[in-house]
Amino acid sequence: MAEDNLPPLPKVSIPNTDRLEAPSLKIRTEEDVTTWKSTKGYQNYMLFLRRLSESVVGRSLPQSEQDCGNKSSAVTSMLVLLERLDNWIDEIPPLPTPQRFGNLAFRTWGKKLEDNAKDLMLTLLPTHLHKCTHLLTPYLLISFGSFTRMDYGTGHEAAFGLFLLCLSFIRFFEPAPEEERSLVLVIFARYLRLCWRLQDVYRLEPAGSHGVWGLDDSSFLGYIFGSGQLKGQTDISVSSVLHPPLPPTNLYFLSISRIHEVKHGPFHEHSSQLYAIATGVPNWEKVHSGLLKMYEAEVLGKRVVVQHIPVGGLLEWNANGSSISSSSSSAAAAAAAASTSFRSPGMPEAGTRAPWVSGPAPITSTFPSPPMGTGAPWVGVSANRTRLPLLQAPTSRTLVPLPTSPSLPQSSTPRADARDTIDNHPYSESTLR
Repeated sequence: MAEDNLPPLPKVSIPNTDRLEAPSLKIRTEEDVTTWKSTKGYQNYMLFLRRLSESVVGRSLPQSEQDCGNKSSAVTSMLVLLERLDNWIDEIPPLPTPQRFGNLAFRTWGKKLEDNAKDLMLTLLPTHLHKCTHLLTPYLLISFGSFTRMDYGTGHEAAFGLFLLCLSFIRFFEPAPEEERSLVLVIFARYLRLCWRLQDVYRLEPAGSHGVWGLDDSSFLGYIFGSGQLKGQTDISVSSVLHPPLPPTNLYFLSISRIHEVKHGPFHEHSSQLYAIATGVPNWEKVHSGLLKMYEAEVLGKRVVVQHIPVGGLLEWNANGSSISSSSSSAAAAAAAASTSFRSPGMPEAGTRAPWVSGPAPITSTFPSPPMGTGAPWVGVSANRTRLPLLQAPTSRTLVPLPTSPSLPQSSTPRADARDTIDNHPYSESTLR
């Protein structure tokens, strides 16, 4: 979908922000996740990500200050904020503690962010937007990791994306192609480098990592925006990521290079998801659309991730209530329609199976389903099973021989080799051709 065909991003009337409460934690149960995915805030966020992705198609990351072009005052102010946070790392060096993960100095860095958050926002925003500070600060505070758990993951990255969205709602950032391009190629790229430095200096633990079956231990949006940059490319194949070193021309390559810095060993072992994409997905358009679906399922659709993200305020929580935006609600509806248009034929509505898997269902066991109760699975049970009486304790101390178990039935399914295991794993994307 071209950017011209995407609906505009809603605009929030500044006088209406007086009646908005600060965003708070509302997602606590699986039912809340279902509600979250039906809200206007969720639909607007997905619309925002698609607009950002379309704005960078065919564009490369700037390699120098001159390549950035004419930045708006808003983009410049945000860069100054991120640079200030980066300088705090030099002011707060890591402590000589023996922990493998989580240097305690990160809590000091986080405390400084909390203490200065209001001043940072007042410096960032022009005077007429100062009344929106309470609606924006909660997202800034959780965009760089958990200061309690000393970890960082895709939920914190999503919070920064929501922070940029809310700034666009109030038109601090203008949702025009050139400005949205700067949000990705300049601001988000700078944010990534800051977060990588925080992870390295303070040894932050990955939050909610899927291990070898996850796309990335801590990031996701870089792959979405990077594959958006590469859409339409015919001279750069998807498999080119298997041949490092990669040029830092797009966020996808930049994220892959980051993996090579922090992980060692064969790429197909520690990053099987990305390896499956590189060897099984034919073009960047399918990579991008598949990653968007995967992001909805594995990040925004997981309670353990989104339960830490505050909602409400500018990020509307009520799915059916009146809108606070000055534009019509058709933008959110169109975004919802766009979301369904990315689903491949035959793709399940829910589950954690990767969106681009179109091959056979994962191999299932041929063992019979165990009956209700705690009996051993090989014990034959009739349909009209009755509860056996409790055994009486033996009156004499005699040894009762244990019954021997019959041979377990053998599966008729041929044993899969290592490659089949990757292809049929619930997180695999390697079967799309």
